[in-house]
Amino acid sequence: MSETPAPQGGSASGPEHRFGVPELPGVTHRFVTVSSGLRMHVAEAGDRDAPAILLLHGFPQHWWEWRKIIPPLAEHYRVIAPDLRGAGWTDAPAKGYSVDQILADVLELLEVLGPGRVGLVAHDFSVFVGFRLCYDYPERVAGFLCLGPHPYLRFKPQMLAGLPQLWFQPVVATAGLGPWALRTHRLPRYLLAGFTVAPEAITDEDMAVFIGRLQAEGHPEAGSALYRNLILPEMGRFLASGSYRKRRLRVPTVALMGGADPGVGPGMLDVHGDQADDLVGHLVEGAAHFLADDRPDAVVTRALELFGRVL
Repeated sequence: MSETPAPQGGSASGPEHRFGVPELPGVTHRFVTVSSGLRMHVAEAGDRDAPAILLLHGFPQHWWEWRKIIPPLAEHYRVIAPDLRGAGWTDAPAKGYSVDQILADVLELLEVLGPGRVGLVAHDFSVFVGFRLCYDYPERVAGFLCLGPHPYLRFKPQMLAGLPQLWFQPVVATAGLGPWALRTHRLPRYLLAGFTVAPEAITDEDMAVFIGRLQAEGHPEAGSALYRNLILPEMGRFLASGSYRKRRLRVPTVALMGGADPGVGPGMLDVHGDQADDLVGHLVEGAAHFLADDRPDAVVTRALELFGRVL
């Protein structure tokens, strides 16, 4: 395993943002190569000796998802925001887009960076990686801020209201068709702009930063493989088979979902059963799927509350 500093790109609105790493005050960048040969890009901020918070992005974003979250958290913590396999400035190999492999990537990265126990924040598909990290390696996670549903909710008919908006999932997951669709202009914009509610939550400049890397060489194929091998199978295990609900969650966890997300309503994040030691859920008003973009203030507040008591 090895590491090298990352080249600095222009600002998010600068001419280099399609290829260079965008700048955020106080953030440094490096590349870490793990034992599989995967070269991972990592953005870091804050005091290296402070307790660490690990931020795991969703699809189709990368570390820039946390641009509004990193500065306030870095006032109190060491913040680590990697680009996961196939995203951002991390390599996009042809294989490895399973929850097991991405979890292995994250564990190796933590070994290299050496933060010890971390506070964890995960969004979108990384929620699956986050729960696996909590279930399988609870000694590594002090607390989990989950920007998505928890496994111990109960099905409600209103959840079906959001299904029409998810028409793109089987499209993206289909080999050949998915990469082609991700290279178009319309689908990536829909994926980013269609699931926020706050004006300017994701600006045109932000959109360019996300789409530029989503359409980089090998990344459309990676996104399709991610849906095919991780997102859709894990959604089935999470919601349909109940395999996640069969395990006990020992890590203190707070789940957040946007109240404006289709299919989300009162009571959805209620905890049913007695399979978690310390789990609560909250709906965030004025936010849809992209919580860190719509309501970064709410995410930061909940993070500081949770990690303030467990780190």
